[in-house]
Amino acid sequence: MISLDIKSLKPAEVQNYLQHAIAPRPICFASTVDAEGNPNLSPFSFFNLFSSNPPICVFSPARRVRDNTTKHTLENVKQVPEVVINIVSYNMVQQTSLASTEYPKGVNEFEKAGFTMLKSDLVTPMRVAESPVQLECKVREVIALGTEGGAGNLVLAEVVKMHISEHIMKEDGSGIDQRKVDHVARLGGDWYCRVTPESLFHVAKPLTTLGIGVDKIPSSIRNSNVLTGNNLGQLGNVEHLPTEEEIEAVKLIPEIKDIFDSFIGDKNTLEIHLHKKAKELLDKGEVLEAWKVLLSLN
Repeated sequence: MISLDIKSLKPAEVQNYLQHAIAPRPICFASTVDAEGNPNLSPFSFFNLFSSNPPICVFSPARRVRDNTTKHTLENVKQVPEVVINIVSYNMVQQTSLASTEYPKGVNEFEKAGFTMLKSDLVTPMRVAESPVQLECKVREVIALGTEGGAGNLVLAEVVKMHISEHIMKEDGSGIDQRKVDHVARLGGDWYCRVTPESLFHVAKPLTTLGIGVDKIPSSIRNSNVLTGNNLGQLGNVEHLPTEEEIEAVKLIPEIKDIFDSFIGDKNTLEIHLHKKAKELLDKGEVLEAWKVLLSLN
C-alpha cells in the first residue's frame, strides 16, 4: 500500500485524496437567506444524518482551499440560523451542479439554476420544489474546525418539518420506497454516482441476532479459494448451523448428489465444486442452504 503522511501534503492534495476515497457522499442542497432576506442555494457533499431523536443533520461549508474565503451559505446561517436541506435526485443533478457556481452575493441561484421556489412552513428559506424530499431545519450551532483554507464548519441543523413527494412513497404509504428516490451522490473530482434499483442490494443486519462469527467457521471453509470475504460475512451472520438431518437431506438433492457421484475419491475437486455451489446460493441470499452444502462434505 501507499502510505501518505498528511503533514507532507498540501491541503489541496489531502482534499483530493479524501474526496475520492470517502465516497459516495450524499448531497445537502442547502437553501438559506441573509439578514436582508436574499435567498441563496448551494450544494454540499460534506453532509449526513447524525441523530434521529432529535433529528439532526450536519453539513459543512468548508473554507475554500485556494484562498481561505468562506461561502455565502456559512455567512447566511450565522445571520439567520435556518436552512432547508433539499435532497437531490438524478433528474435535478445538472441544475444542482450549476447552482454551485460562485455567483456574487445577492444573486439568486434558484433563478440561475432554473429551480422553483416553494414557501416553507416553519422557516424563512425557500424550498426547492423539484426536490423529492425537503427538510426544514433550525440551525442549532455552527462549529468551526479551523481557520485555514479547507477547514470545515459544521452546521448542526435540526429538522423541524419534512416534505416528501408522494411519488417516492411505498404503495401502502408506510414509508419511502428506496427504489423510487433516484438518489445521486458525490465522488471525487467531477464524478457522481446514481442509486438505481439495479444497483441496490440487501445486507442482513444482525440487530436482534448474534451471529456465530467468521472465527467459528471451519478452517476448510474459512480458507476457501472460492468463497469471498463477503461470503464469509454471510456465513458468520447465522445464529446456528444446520442439523445433521438437514445436512444429510441436502445430499439427496439431485444436483448435489451428482457432484458427489462425479468426484468420488477426489476430495479436493469435490470440495471446490461444493464451494462453488455454495457460493451460488450465497450470492442469491440462501445462506442456510449454502451452509448445508458446505457441511455435506464432513
